[in-house]
Amino acid sequence: MALGILLSRLAGLIRERVIGHYFGNSAVIGVFRAAFKIPNLLSNLFGEGVLSAAFITVYAKLRAEGREDDARKLAAAVFSLLACACSVLVAAGVLATPLLIDLIAPGFHGADRELTIRLVRILFPAAGMLVMSAWCLGVLNSHRRFLLSYSAQVVMNVTMIAALILFGRYLAQEQAVVVLAWSCVAGSVLVFLVQVPSVLELLPHFRPVLDISSDPVRRVLRNFGPVFASRGVVQISAYIDQIIASFLGPVAVAALGYAQIIAVLPISLFSMSVSAAELPEFSSVTGEREELNARLRTRLAAGLRRIAFFIVPCAVAFLVIGDVLVAALYQSGRFHYSDAVYVWSALAGSAVGLLASSLGRLYSSVFYALQDTRTPLRFAIVRVVLTTGLGVIFALYVPAWIGIDQKWGVAGLTISAGLAGWVEFGLLRRALAQRIGPAPLSIAFTAKLWTVAFAAGATGYGIKSLLGTRHPLPLAVIVIGLYGLIYFAGTAALRVPESKAVLKRVFFR
Repeated sequence: MALGILLSRLAGLIRERVIGHYFGNSAVIGVFRAAFKIPNLLSNLFGEGVLSAAFITVYAKLRAEGREDDARKLAAAVFSLLACACSVLVAAGVLATPLLIDLIAPGFHGADRELTIRLVRILFPAAGMLVMSAWCLGVLNSHRRFLLSYSAQVVMNVTMIAALILFGRYLAQEQAVVVLAWSCVAGSVLVFLVQVPSVLELLPHFRPVLDISSDPVRRVLRNFGPVFASRGVVQISAYIDQIIASFLGPVAVAALGYAQIIAVLPISLFSMSVSAAELPEFSSVTGEREELNARLRTRLAAGLRRIAFFIVPCAVAFLVIGDVLVAALYQSGRFHYSDAVYVWSALAGSAVGLLASSLGRLYSSVFYALQDTRTPLRFAIVRVVLTTGLGVIFALYVPAWIGIDQKWGVAGLTISAGLAGWVEFGLLRRALAQRIGPAPLSIAFTAKLWTVAFAAGATGYGIKSLLGTRHPLPLAVIVIGLYGLIYFAGTAALRVPESKAVLKRVFFR
């Protein structure tokens, strides 16, 4: 799974570098990111809601009980319901686009607003196809086939990259961004099609059927609503950030988008891979209550350690040497070092809540496996409310209070989201401990990780300062390479088992 996500995210980073080359941190690309937010939000919320607690947990449990025929019927019914819902959503979205613009970018006016409307109408069909792709992912994951489902996104990224390379240099930015939107639609269709053959192999004699009467389908529908909100809290928070950022201007929206692409990478690669891989395992655990709880605590504790080992150094790197990372990924063509510094401000802010968001995802997976979707929902609502309130204050008012340009309020957005993430994490951890017993991260373990990461970060910052703003790629190889070397060597010296396990897998397999 981690390999599939890595391939997809690497392709996404290449796509973003190509976008940066042709558009820079411009108002046009800010409009594109705003336009893609509603279709992307719907696909993430709708898709993730179904493939997590609302589908995988029920489907995996049926398979664990040997009810293969019921599992296949459930998959067919969910496919049909999704297809109908997506058709309605896409049609309604295209027709109601002018009304939706005030929800996604209320700060846009004039030509920016008109271009946003045009792009949203193009991109809505992509949302529908990505939701159907999520159904494929749910089936494949339940059968422990992770690589194809998570690497399929590479196809869409390649399609968008190819479109820009072919047409980007010949068109004005306003025309090129329309081509980019259409290539996104084409890529989303391909993402679905490349997964279909493998899914049909796992579901012989597959035939879509509209069925809402069977008990498994009703369980999926009951779970869907709460998970729709709670599982997509990251997307909801990002959506709120964009609304607030629109009042800072399209350039701020563009910078926030560039930063979020990087910030989501470790969450996807480490937190999402562990959480998604564990969800079918959590759901398949059986036994008496005490035995079941003990097994869940054991798996949860191991998963928390694996996630923290990788997320802690990512958070420190974002905070200390984020400009090196941003410049290495994006600085090309119209994207300059000054743009990298601006994006770094938002990326550094995201470091505040990176660990909390990553660990919280695994806690939520345990609740979903226990068929409890409402507890994570309540805490997700708390996070969204806090994100909104703190975001308005930190982005729109704090810069004026401390006497800096309001554009730097983009960092306040990511900081506020991080603070809200810690509140949600604390609530999830306490509630789950009351349910199955505590499975905390050792203070000594996390102290080792943070100490070594900051020591590596200080060294990387010193090397960066010594070398200055040289060519971004060689500078990144030196600074980030040294940072990673010190982190792994330091954690291995402190006898952190996860470090030794990674080094063993790299050098002795």
